[in-house]
Amino acid sequence: MTQPCPICAAPAHPDHAPFCSRGCKDRDLLRWLGEGYRLPGRPIDDEMLEGLDKPRDTA
Repeated sequence: MTQPCPICAAPAHPDHAPFCSRGCKDRDLLRWLGEGYRLPGRPIDDEMLEGLDKPRDTA
């Protein structure tokens, strides 16, 4: 038995597994690219950000 599509719960199609169609596959990709699947992290202190915007000395 095939697993249902994780986006719409329709039966998965082998050409687009684990999704049912190219549309659901693309929707999943857009969620990843749009940070829809991000996990919360620990808070960042201002001290951790010091020096991140400064160019590195390559000499």
